[in-house]
Amino acid sequence: MHNSRVPSLPGVFVLWREAQDTYSRSALGGVYFLLAWPLTWFFSSDPQALLLPGLIGVLVLLLLLYLRINHPVPRDHNEAKLQRWLVRHWCLMHATALCWGLLNALALRHESFSESEIIALMGTIAFGTAIVFNFSMRKQQAYVALLLIFTPGLLVLLFDWREQYPLLISLLLYLTYLSLALKFSHRAYQRNLNMELQLLSQQDKLDRLSRTDSLTQLGNRYQFNSLFPVLLSNAYRQQQPLSLVLVDIDFFKQINDAHGHACGDACLTAFAERMRQYFRRASDILLRVGGEEFAVLMPNTTLEQARLLADQFRHKLAQEHFAVSGLHLVLTASVGVGSYSASADDNPEMFFKRVDDALYRAKHSGRNCLHVAELPEPPAAQRMDLTG
Repeated sequence: MHNSRVPSLPGVFVLWREAQDTYSRSALGGVYFLLAWPLTWFFSSDPQALLLPGLIGVLVLLLLLYLRINHPVPRDHNEAKLQRWLVRHWCLMHATALCWGLLNALALRHESFSESEIIALMGTIAFGTAIVFNFSMRKQQAYVALLLIFTPGLLVLLFDWREQYPLLISLLLYLTYLSLALKFSHRAYQRNLNMELQLLSQQDKLDRLSRTDSLTQLGNRYQFNSLFPVLLSNAYRQQQPLSLVLVDIDFFKQINDAHGHACGDACLTAFAERMRQYFRRASDILLRVGGEEFAVLMPNTTLEQARLLADQFRHKLAQEHFAVSGLHLVLTASVGVGSYSASADDNPEMFFKRVDDALYRAKHSGRNCLHVAELPEPPAAQRMDLTG
């Protein structure tokens, strides 16, 4: 991979991969165009007499190489931007191909290049071959580049076909071969791209599985540990609230002991579904962080908002029965709620501990209740300063 940040959407990935391949290969190809023309010029019979076309060719190829190198792939994975980038970069490549085609035609036409026209012809064949095997990702664009490289020289040979017909026929046959080879090269590139897409899809599925609790289909502890620091950092940077709700099912061990683990699993699944029905805002992130312990990460939610939602969920939970395994069970929950405080929470662990302590107090206060995470009291000296 050329970039550690690989797009996950298939359509964007295809354009991103194509752009990455096009850029890396085109920068190197531009160097060889720039090398081939000076060799053709310097080994002509009279380089000084060809000073003007020689310098013009070098300067134009140098400018096109500069433009290609200084046209990097967009960093943000935006489909429209990538599409525009590819169109513009192919325009630069077509301009380079046309420039070489005209220089090759000049070498075949001008008598002073009679000793070095073989260099120009070898360059034409090499560049045409490189287009076929390195830039087959866009077949139509590659065809255009081939024609721009070969056509000017073929027209010169056609103009003097009585003497040049062996070379003319040879180049036409080779151009035909390249056109056929381009089809196979394009198919091979598409096959490799499809294999990358399949691999990307499998990696995405594995990543989702590694972050999802298999029983409840909520996020698991691994996902919580990944998301929590990121959300906390965003809240601190953007000065926005972040609340955390921890929910623990009361006396869950008794359900497992009395009715079996299958019934317990069914209760956990039903409980998770009840949470989805209640915490259904787009920003709410529901996770199972332990055996019967669940969490709700609530970005852009104040402590009071989180407390009201959590307490309403707790009350509603106690009033409704769970029909599982042919039984009607009443489940209650102990709840701890807290909101991130920049002054109190130096790191994610401190914030989590405050809310976990609130949950612990709720469990040891008779269960089926909610406690709000307490903020630590300031030191005594600071309290004296505050009270004057």
